[in-house]
Amino acid sequence: MAKARAIHGLQPHATTGENARKIIETRLDELYQWEKYVGEPYRSSELHDMRIAAKRLRYTLELFADALPPACAALVKDVEQIQGELGELHDNDVMVALLRLCLGSVGGGNTYQAALTQVPTLAKKKSQGKTVIEPALVAHMADPKVAPSAEERLGLEALLRAYEKQREQSYIAFREHWQQLQERDFRRELLYSI
Repeated sequence: MAKARAIHGLQPHATTGENARKIIETRLDELYQWEKYVGEPYRSSELHDMRIAAKRLRYTLELFADALPPACAALVKDVEQIQGELGELHDNDVMVALLRLCLGSVGGGNTYQAALTQVPTLAKKKSQGKTVIEPALVAHMADPKVAPSAEERLGLEALLRAYEKQREQSYIAFREHWQQLQERDFRRELLYSI
């Protein structure tokens, strides 16, 4: 996951609004650094980093809401929607990766391995602060002795197809929303409203 950039130029004697603008500009730049991956649906790791950047921007806008013009409130909703769309996409990526692993598709590609390294609930690497799937769980799922039966495999394959379809729909919804934001020049709109 991409780390948050340091904020430069904050002044202790400046108004809250002036310092908030500098922070928001930095968080907005962080979001847009991932824009080049919007047209690449299987850049899961980068799109997940874009989601984290959207989350940081949203929380910054919410934190400084009282010091910002009222027009910013509507823009927060747009950022929240981006975050939600990318979160749904990531959830689908994780489920597809887990189902492929269950079905024995361990070599399913970097997309799925990357998704598995970002599952938020199973274990934490203390040294790096990153969340990962517990290695014992991965080993268990890949163990041929616990392979699904033919009937279970049919169910898992149907579930996998459903999640792949849902993932595709999630990506399309996100991409279309992002395009709408760019057509109205969302970046400029936000910068001029703060």
